[in-house]
Amino acid sequence: MNSPATGKNTIALAAVSLSALMFGLEISSVPVILPTLEKLLQGDFNDMQWIMNAYTIACTTVLMAAGTLADRYGRRRILLISLLLFGLTSLICGLAQDVQVLIVARFLQGMSGGAMLICQTAVLSHQFQPGPERSKAFAVWGIVFGIGLGFGPIIGGAIVALSNWQWVFLVHAPLSLLTVLLALAGIVESRDSQAQRLDVLGILTLSLSVLGLTYYITQGPELGYASPAGIGIVVATFAALVAFWVVERVTPHPMFDFSVFKSREFSGALVGSVGMNFSFWPFMIYLPIYFQGALGYDAVATGLALLAYTLPTLVVPPIAERLALRYRPGLVIPSGLFAIGIGFVAMRYGSAVEQPSWLSMLPGALIAGIGLGLTNTPVTNTATGAVSSDRAGMASGIDMSARLITLAINIALMGFLLLAGIASYLKRALPASVDATQLQAMAQRIAAGHPASLPGAAGELSPAAIEAVGHAALVHGFGWVMLFGGLGVCVLAALSLLVFGLAKRSELATA
Repeated sequence: MNSPATGKNTIALAAVSLSALMFGLEISSVPVILPTLEKLLQGDFNDMQWIMNAYTIACTTVLMAAGTLADRYGRRRILLISLLLFGLTSLICGLAQDVQVLIVARFLQGMSGGAMLICQTAVLSHQFQPGPERSKAFAVWGIVFGIGLGFGPIIGGAIVALSNWQWVFLVHAPLSLLTVLLALAGIVESRDSQAQRLDVLGILTLSLSVLGLTYYITQGPELGYASPAGIGIVVATFAALVAFWVVERVTPHPMFDFSVFKSREFSGALVGSVGMNFSFWPFMIYLPIYFQGALGYDAVATGLALLAYTLPTLVVPPIAERLALRYRPGLVIPSGLFAIGIGFVAMRYGSAVEQPSWLSMLPGALIAGIGLGLTNTPVTNTATGAVSSDRAGMASGIDMSARLITLAINIALMGFLLLAGIASYLKRALPASVDATQLQAMAQRIAAGHPASLPGAAGELSPAAIEAVGHAALVHGFGWVMLFGGLGVCVLAALSLLVFGLAKRSELATA
C-alpha cells in the first residue's frame, strides 16, 4: 500500500513531467507549422526566425533569475506562476492575427517557459530523496521531456492537418491549468534560506549581448551590415558583453562564476553543450522548410520524416550513460559531437542526389540523432558533477544558458547562410538584369519555402524554368547550411576532446 508521501510524490512527478512535455513541444512542434504561418499571417523569412528565436532568447533571459527567485520565494510558488503565465501567453499566441503580435507573445511565452524549466529540476531535487528514488524521478522527467522534443514535429503536423495552426499553441492553455491542479495537490513547497540576491546587472547585460548579436545577424541584410545602424548594434553588443564580464567578476554573488571554468571536466562538458546546439537543434527550425519547400511534403509527411532526426535522441541516452561509465565522458561526448558532424555531412550529400527524398536524408538524420543522444545526458551529468554540490545549481544554469544562447545565435546564423547560399545560386543562374535588391527579395521568398517565387525574372524565364531555378537555389542554400553545421560541430568535437584530454593528463600528473 502506498503511503501518503508516495502518492503526493507521484502527483508531483506528473505535474513536473507534464510541464516538461509542454516546454519540449513548444520547441519542436512549432518549426513544422512555420511555412503555414508564413503564408497565413503574411510574414517573411525573418519573421519565421524571430518566431523561434523570441522563445529561446526569452528563456535565456529569465533562466538564472527564475532559479534565484524560486530559491528565495518558493519553488512551487514560482512554478505555479510560470505555469499560469505559460497558459495565458500560449492563448495569446493562438489568438494572434499578425506576425508581430505572435513574436511578442512567443517572447512572453519563452519567459514563462524558462522559469517553468528551471523550477522543474529544483522541485524534483527537493521532493525526492537522494538515491534510487530521485534517479527514477529524473529518468521519468527526462523521458517525458524527450517525448515532447522527439514527437513534437509529428504532433504539430497532425494538429495542422486535423484542425488549424492555432491549436499548436492553444492546447497548452488547458494543459497548463491541469498541471497547476496537479502541482497544488502534489508538490511540497521548498525554498533556500541562504538564497543569494538577484544578479540584475548580469542578467541584463547578458540578455542585451545575445539579443544584439542575434538582431544584427537576422536583420543585417535590411539594415546593411556596414551601415551606421549596423555598426552601432555591433558596438552596443560588444559593450554589453564586456559589461557582463566585468559585472560577473566584481559582483559578490555572480550568476556566472567564471572560476568553475578552471575545471577541465566542466569546460569540456560545456563545449559539448555548445556543440549539440551549434547544429542539431537550430537545424530543426529549417529542416521542415526543406521537406516542404524542396521535397513538396505536407505537414504530416514532414513530421513523420523528422522522426528519424529526433527519435534516436530518446533511445540512445541510456546507452550513452553506460558508455560514459565504461569509457569516461571525455571520450563519449566528443564522439557524439563527431557523429552529429558526420550526420550533417551525410545529409548534405543526401540532399544533393539527383532525386532526393526522405530516404536519401535518412542515414544522415539517424547518425546526427544518435550523436545527439550520445552527447546530451553525459554533458549534463559531467557539468554538474565536475563542481561541488553547493554549486551544482549554478553549473546547471550555465550549461542550460550555453545551450539556449548557442541555439539562438545559430538559428540566426543558419538563416543567414541559407539566404546567402540561395542568393549565390540565383546570381549565377538568373539574367544580369536582376539587381541585388531583387535577388535578396527572391532569396527571402525561396528560403521561406516558395521555390517558384522569382517575380523579378518572370519576364525572361518560363514558369517551368523559374521553378527549376528556385528549387535548385533552395537545395544549394541548404547545402551551405548543412556543411556549416557539420564542419562547425566537428571543430567543437575536436576542441572538447582536447580539453578533456588536458583534464585527463592533469589527473595523471596529480596522481
